[in-house]
Amino acid sequence: MTTLQTFREIAADPAAVFAAIAAPQRLARWWGPDGFRNTFETCDFKPGGTWQFTMHGPDGSSYPNLSRFAEIEPGRRVVIDHVCEPLFRLTVELVPIGTGTLVRWTQVFDNPEVAAAVRHIVEPSNEQNLARLAAEVAAGYADSAGPFYLRSALTGP
Repeated sequence: MTTLQTFREIAADPAAVFAAIAAPQRLARWWGPDGFRNTFETCDFKPGGTWQFTMHGPDGSSYPNLSRFAEIEPGRRVVIDHVCEPLFRLTVELVPIGTGTLVRWTQVFDNPEVAAAVRHIVEPSNEQNLARLAAEVAAGYADSAGPFYLRSALTGP
């Protein structure tokens, strides 16, 4: 098995959910599991664009990440290739439903052994990640809101 999936209903339309993904300031605020914060070095949100960032864990550990935005369909879908270990493709689909948006979060790992080894971490972390996305959408922040500093890096709590 190489595929891990998580689903979340968010009480907002797909455009509002997409806005929380597309704006680097907002993405930095909610990306990652509970207790993590991010420093973005690059977030070029366009097909082929680079996304380089460091996740900072609650224990002070830092986790460098490098990804590329493979596909972007505004209001519908974002596909991200995580190009450093562990290698995976994340597809975030936004499906309109009667109460708002169903978010389908699908990670396909290159290596089934790696997927099996990280499953116990990834599945609850993805649930937390989507809960943080839902909270960001519910808060309705403007793109420039929040405690961020844009110099050489973009950071969020």
